[in-house]
Amino acid sequence: MENATKFGRTAYCGELRATDIGKEVTVCGWAARRRDLGQLIFIDLRDRTGLLQLAFDDHTARDLFEVASTVRGEFVLSASGVLRERAAKNPELPTGDVELEATKLQILAKSETPPFEIIENSEVNDALRLKYRYLDLRRPDMQKIMALRHRAVKVARDYFDENGFLEIETPVLTKSTPEGARDYLVPSRVHPGKFYALPQSPQQYKQLLMLAGFDRYMQIVRCFRDEDLRADRQPEFTQIDLEMSFVDIEDVLAINEGFIKRLWKEVLGQEIKTPLPRMTWREAMDRFGSDKPDVRFGLELCDISDIVKGCGFKVFSEPVANGGSVRMICVPGGGAMPRKQIDSFVDFVKTYGAKGLAWAKIAEDGGVSSSYSKFLTDEENSAIFERAGAEAGGGLILVVADAKDDVVFASLGALRCECAKRLELTTKGDYKFLWVTEMPLFEYSEEEGRYVAKHHPFTSPMDEDADMLETDKAHCRAKAYDLVLNGTELCGGSIRISTPELQEKMFRALGFTDEDAQERFGHLINAFKYGAPPHGGVAYGLDRVIMHLAGVDSIREVIAFPKVQNASELMMGSPDVVEDVQLTDLGIQIADHKT
Repeated sequence: MENATKFGRTAYCGELRATDIGKEVTVCGWAARRRDLGQLIFIDLRDRTGLLQLAFDDHTARDLFEVASTVRGEFVLSASGVLRERAAKNPELPTGDVELEATKLQILAKSETPPFEIIENSEVNDALRLKYRYLDLRRPDMQKIMALRHRAVKVARDYFDENGFLEIETPVLTKSTPEGARDYLVPSRVHPGKFYALPQSPQQYKQLLMLAGFDRYMQIVRCFRDEDLRADRQPEFTQIDLEMSFVDIEDVLAINEGFIKRLWKEVLGQEIKTPLPRMTWREAMDRFGSDKPDVRFGLELCDISDIVKGCGFKVFSEPVANGGSVRMICVPGGGAMPRKQIDSFVDFVKTYGAKGLAWAKIAEDGGVSSSYSKFLTDEENSAIFERAGAEAGGGLILVVADAKDDVVFASLGALRCECAKRLELTTKGDYKFLWVTEMPLFEYSEEEGRYVAKHHPFTSPMDEDADMLETDKAHCRAKAYDLVLNGTELCGGSIRISTPELQEKMFRALGFTDEDAQERFGHLINAFKYGAPPHGGVAYGLDRVIMHLAGVDSIREVIAFPKVQNASELMMGSPDVVEDVQLTDLGIQIADHKT
């Protein structure tokens, strides 16, 4: 980066090396640290590329030396001079072989003492970091993450461009079509009493682009969902959105495997072997209790319903009789866990709806302690231990029983991950990708008392299940697929319904009348009458992808200005009240929300 700026900058701090010794350079940045040794002053100057040491010694003009002595942390500086070899080299620093013998120093802006130190791996609490996010983003590790994000997006654009995709923007102000998460609504001043919705995804628009004949579409797009937050969820987020015409599942998976291979190679220098492994949704649930399984470790679920269905222990037998199941995981090495830790697992599974947790463990001497064994026969206990493969000195069996399989899966699926975390069974940099296929087309909503679309109403059923749309929703599978990495869903997609007849059948299966369907999705229904190509696609959660590339545990770390758990932004103080005149213009009156 050799272009001089208004302030004369000719180089970036972190790019200078021993090969540049003897060059006259001008650098700009923030004072990360000043060390005053009397007749010698060192200032570490920081910009987005790294640090460079500025040196002021007995060869420095006195007026310049006096300016250097006034510099404090986070002052904005411009410095010029000749690059020289450092006497005391710093092998931990890329620029540790050189320093700038300053002949000119300008203080461009002074700084108050920051509320926290601008250093890597800061242990400052999240609330303070997010309140002063502009300072937090100065930290070198945050700057590296944002640069990594930029590189990843560039790889995406380059890769999909090379593969024939056109980047096309879709509207941000669109129509509310409630079916899924809550929409964020935007009132219209021009159309009183009517609202736009912010898009949860460009799903319908990208399908319409396929009908328009663009064949391959992509977009780096902002999406919005009014839902409860967690570590990998935000109310506004970014997708790499894709759609392709004249394709089936294999075509979509192949193009995306190529992208993942390219992305990990160019950003991390890691080779990813393709084709990626696959697993049906049913197998993922049975083995791992999750449709986004972390397959870096074992601790797989094991069904023992057949063993305990006729036992005298009602905690086990009644759930089986009521259509549920009894399942377990066996934790190698867990036999040494103290009782207090096992008790904490009981509280853990209750957060996932389980009524409790039964357990048994084998000590080093072969002795067995258990919360349930006294209620079972010797034959039943032996059968459970044999199926678990529990061995002396290392076996801990953890059992969940419930009349709802969803509760059993959710509880044990989360518990196996919690055990892996406590036993440190995973390592960073171990990337295990997995396609999960043949997802359910529907899921039952207790709140609505009906089956709803598992993904969206435009997902195509498996060909052999198309006749089950209105007769057997519980077992109807979708031409849907998710790419999972280490327990996180990176992207999800499907082959779409492309005929009016099948789409109408799907709407009926969801309980929509013809009038309902026309009101919500008439634009799509009408478009299908003019010839829709077979099409399908995926949408990547870009923030989640970057989270894994950066090796951090929360998408907050990879978003420049994220929201906190209550969907507010601490730095700007949003959301906030607005002036009455703005509400009057929109014809809105705020209801009293006193509790």
